[in-house]
Amino acid sequence: MGGCFSKPKPVELKIEVVLPEKERGKEELSASGKGSPRAYQGNGTARHFHSEERLSAPHPYPGAQDCVEAAVCHVKDLENGQMREVELGWGKVLLVKDNGEFHALGHKCPHYGAPLVKGVLSRGRVRCPWHGACFNISTGDLEDFPGLDSLHKFQHLQVKIEKEKVYVRASKQALQLQRRTKVMAKCISPSAGHSGSTNVLIVGAGAAGLVCAETLRQEGFSDRIVLCTLDRHLPYDRPKLSKSLDAQPEQLALRPKEFFRAYGIEVLTEAQVVTVDVRNKKVVFKDGFKLEYSKLLLAPGSSPKTLSCKGKEVENVFTIRTPEDANRVVRLARGRNTVVVGAGFLGMEVAAYLTEKAHSVSVVELEETPFRRFLGERVGRALMKMFENNRVKFYMQTEVSELRAQEGKLKEVVLKSSKVVRADVCVVGIGAVPSTGFLRQSGISLDSRGFIPVNKMMQTNVPGVFAAGDAVTFPLAWRNNRKVNIPHWQMAHAQGRVAAQNMLAQEAEISTVPYLWTAMFGKSLRYAGYGEGFDDVIIQGDLEELKFVAFYTKGDEVIAVASMNYDPIVSKVAEVLASGRAIRKREVETGDMSWLTGKGS
Repeated sequence: MGGCFSKPKPVELKIEVVLPEKERGKEELSASGKGSPRAYQGNGTARHFHSEERLSAPHPYPGAQDCVEAAVCHVKDLENGQMREVELGWGKVLLVKDNGEFHALGHKCPHYGAPLVKGVLSRGRVRCPWHGACFNISTGDLEDFPGLDSLHKFQHLQVKIEKEKVYVRASKQALQLQRRTKVMAKCISPSAGHSGSTNVLIVGAGAAGLVCAETLRQEGFSDRIVLCTLDRHLPYDRPKLSKSLDAQPEQLALRPKEFFRAYGIEVLTEAQVVTVDVRNKKVVFKDGFKLEYSKLLLAPGSSPKTLSCKGKEVENVFTIRTPEDANRVVRLARGRNTVVVGAGFLGMEVAAYLTEKAHSVSVVELEETPFRRFLGERVGRALMKMFENNRVKFYMQTEVSELRAQEGKLKEVVLKSSKVVRADVCVVGIGAVPSTGFLRQSGISLDSRGFIPVNKMMQTNVPGVFAAGDAVTFPLAWRNNRKVNIPHWQMAHAQGRVAAQNMLAQEAEISTVPYLWTAMFGKSLRYAGYGEGFDDVIIQGDLEELKFVAFYTKGDEVIAVASMNYDPIVSKVAEVLASGRAIRKREVETGDMSWLTGKGS
């Protein structure tokens, strides 16, 4: 695995179990998210925070009173390729030994606070055990996603060896903060009022849009950037909506309002683009506002599919797209009967969350088992059992034929199997379609399903127009450049970054290994790779105990992996795949995992 360990030795399948994380709220300030469609204008009048000021980044030679220095271990305590969490003053740092050199970094992943010492060290970077974010051990910089911030890196001068002991010196602030925002440029051409032109326009303020804007500023771009969104809120952590339905917008915010002001990233909320005129490089909004651009990123995401059955217009039937949707569902479901239609990630997360709140939770699904197409029959069945043990009732291999109301409000869900299920609230999670209707007449190519095809540089068929996130299909490098759509959070981040780099003519290509996760009943399932079209599943560990790893294979090759209570195996596999090494089916059939810690080929 690119020299991860000093000598390959077979490891038994028992990989250290890390208890599933409690999904933490971000420890950040946050915007209220209210206001008019053009609420957060960086119009040059806001006070410009310097990044040093905002984050109190440690000075290279911090004053002694702000610093703590101590011997953290003996030189021989760490072999090459090993990591250790060490105490320093009242904080901790991650100490890494790689190629004979010691590096000291922040010890927690800035995304959700995972202990990085439980992660994977490979090819000069450490990969988070929970969600796969990667950090360069020489700089602390974030190299793969999810998350937005990097780690503090205690520079060469702050890590030294004296009398066989390793000393680390760090500022108290760096130890407390656990995250470092990369230095960013300011906007030097702020808009005078609402001028009708911008250098970069980004349509969609999810992960792809936000990362694109931040990457441009990190790379020194100082012209105008406008980010527009249909939402009423500044960019937020959308995957949390279905895992924690009563989370408030301010708890979900990815960046505080001050951040957008400081770096001159203008956010237009409740702003709907209705047409894109690529010839004149202009977009028109629903309210008639027109904006010219020189570079455009399309990251509109997707819209949830709705039911088309009889009674679809009755009250208390919801899809979940915004914090308002999620909050409303929880409020109405308390002590009532809830039906969830669709046993994919969203539906199952919602069902799991509502078991504590609702009187009853029922799930309706067309397939035989939940997650079947994604995780296969056996894993799906094991997860179904966990839900049944938590009082969730399943109606499988059927669909909704009618929604019946009493005084306009939902009362019963009638199934094609002719069963009638009592329901006060219904949540629909049957997939999504790309939100690209506004592009139909634009000259920007869409495929037959409405996705925007892009190349590895995230470019559409129109020069200067890029696309990223859930609404695109792109060539997946390690699956022979197969054109795929991967509507997941980490992938949207990575694509937003590549789009920004190519707006600046850096010729970057998308090469990340897809990584995703789901959390239900306090347990997390992690997944890496692209398993579409798998023809076999090899399972090691104990499915019944939900302590397992599942390898998805196609022909002779492992194309994806999923695990529960088996960290950091998914991150290890992701690193192997990212290094360009193929994993053969026979390597995972034996249960001997030595190939995971070997040098890779």
